[in-house]
Amino acid sequence: MPSVIVGHDGPLAGRRFPLGDAPTVFGRRQDATVVITCGRASRSHAEVRREGERHVLRDLGSRNGTLVNGRRVTTHVLQPGDTITIGNERFRFVASDDAVTIAATSLLPPSARQHAADEPLRVTVAGGGPVGLSFALLLEHLMGPRVAVTVYDGRWIERGSRIVWKGAEHGNVRRQQVVTVQSRQYLNLPEAVQERLFAAGSYSEMWPPGPDSIRGHAPRNLRISFIEDTLLDLANDKAGRIRLVPARFSPDEHGEIARQDHVLAICDGGRSRTREHFAAKFGTADSSIYSLDGRHLQDVVLGLRVKSRLPDAMSVLLTVAQNRFLLNALDGEGFLNMRLTDEEAKEVIGIDPVRHVFEECVAASPCMMGRDGHGDFHCSTHGTLFLPALLKGSALWRRVREGLAMFGVAEDDLSAVTAFRLDMVQRPRFTARLHAPTASTPGTFGFLLGDAANAIHFWPGRGLNSGLASAISLARSLRQAWRGQSFRDADFIRHEAAMAMLQYRHKSRAWQAMVTTDEQGVTQAIKDKIATGLAEDDRTTGAAAIDVLMDRLRRIRGRLAQRVSGLPDDVRLRAHLGRLSAETLRSLAVSGAWDTLVMGGEEVDIDIFYGQEPEDRKGAEPVWAPRLAREREEHTRVVSRGTLRPLRQAQEVRPAGAVPRPRAAGRLSAPA
Repeated sequence: MPSVIVGHDGPLAGRRFPLGDAPTVFGRRQDATVVITCGRASRSHAEVRREGERHVLRDLGSRNGTLVNGRRVTTHVLQPGDTITIGNERFRFVASDDAVTIAATSLLPPSARQHAADEPLRVTVAGGGPVGLSFALLLEHLMGPRVAVTVYDGRWIERGSRIVWKGAEHGNVRRQQVVTVQSRQYLNLPEAVQERLFAAGSYSEMWPPGPDSIRGHAPRNLRISFIEDTLLDLANDKAGRIRLVPARFSPDEHGEIARQDHVLAICDGGRSRTREHFAAKFGTADSSIYSLDGRHLQDVVLGLRVKSRLPDAMSVLLTVAQNRFLLNALDGEGFLNMRLTDEEAKEVIGIDPVRHVFEECVAASPCMMGRDGHGDFHCSTHGTLFLPALLKGSALWRRVREGLAMFGVAEDDLSAVTAFRLDMVQRPRFTARLHAPTASTPGTFGFLLGDAANAIHFWPGRGLNSGLASAISLARSLRQAWRGQSFRDADFIRHEAAMAMLQYRHKSRAWQAMVTTDEQGVTQAIKDKIATGLAEDDRTTGAAAIDVLMDRLRRIRGRLAQRVSGLPDDVRLRAHLGRLSAETLRSLAVSGAWDTLVMGGEEVDIDIFYGQEPEDRKGAEPVWAPRLAREREEHTRVVSRGTLRPLRQAQEVRPAGAVPRPRAAGRLSAPA
């Protein structure tokens, strides 16, 4: 086995970097062999080269220098056990003979495996959005020095000594959508995270408490970009345990590094390339469950960034009473989402004013088209304009204006347009062993989290909540299971059960936001119901539709009266609806109200798996942990006899004439 550099302190603790014929480069450059994110490290800081039988460390003119065993050096011939310090991180040089010994520690009895027991849990996170960063911060909070986390995201950039989000000038359009976070999730985040997220003026409580509200704490609305900025800022402050890499995780490019880790958390979104790379491990998703008449159902939603003048109580009532428009805002500013029919979705295109060609960037990427100085909606990435807003005869744009009027938005207060394609699939599993343990690697388990696990139709507002719940569950499972040894499938029974529950609850609820079933038991897509309402005779007055909507609004107001103050009376509601066209009123009426009876009910409480675990007084360790440790040791002995016997034999030195110790029959599980 070749000599290696082993991370000793910092985010790279426990990572092994084999020394080959090519130079091993340390630095902040993303193409360095050992990427160091500490601001005190230079871009190309130092390197180790093999010269004959020696390994020579050279400082590459770094600003803050390279230390070996506490002394600053420019050139140094490495000796076994030498400690290299660069910035805040320390590494140890392990010669080839010692490297074999370290790799074999998992085969030794417990008394000889203290080094392995002290080894930190090494975690790679692919994707640094709200779910990935929340998972990293929660894991660091729960495990402290027992964990080292590396988070990758290509939407970041290095600025001085910190990692920040790229802006529009770097081609990254920040997400300004407002999301609703349930108290069942945010109360499980570390207190420091809660304090920063919920500072005065950063959130609102637009929606009333419901089944997912804990101890009376209402759901809270926050802007996604604010959540991202806050979590990334907090992660920067944990540089000793959370390493931030401003690059997209690539299984091909970073796969060998991740193979040295115990965990790969896949949090890079609904179109996750990492998940697809490991598709054979996680299985094939099934779209048939979310299909109608053999066709996979997909909604296209137009997102309108707006400033609404309506009070929250009025906005909530109007939103819940129909399924055509959904407003989620923070102090009136947010996104008005409009569910489109299939015919309307065909109009969601941009036009290049120079080349006179049509582009589907607004719906395919999707791009954010902001209003420019001429009042047009312009995509800065592709140089296109939103076509429906340019055409006076566009039926789609006429209906957009009706939606603005319904929610008290002046046309000048519409600042941007985008679109989303929403569908769902059923995933067979969320946990998989990606790499088996070997003599030089610990074995890697992969986990799907967030949208990579459960991309959910956002109309019920549960996508981020499902992602946060998945991150909380995995962090708790890892804290309980980590004992300095390779994981096994049984360690994640609770987490996989929690993920299955989240998938069932949130996707079954989201499906009810995509379809409706009539009194004859016929199920139809809501978008098709809207299309039917729009196709009715334009000469029909809206009076009948207003009566239907008023009856609906009264019933909803009666249910909300105990939880929401300031709800409008009949006179105000009827006057407000009277400003809308007959076509709009019909589409609202046929779309139906939110089916809170079907969509409501019991929520997934992952505390049933983790909340009542008894703990040992001295070590705060679950009482079943010693039995689990014995079981693992028994299992390791059984496995090692068949798979790693040659390595063990290479390490054993028996006196002449010594009789080998008889091997006892092993058990794969401890007695009950």
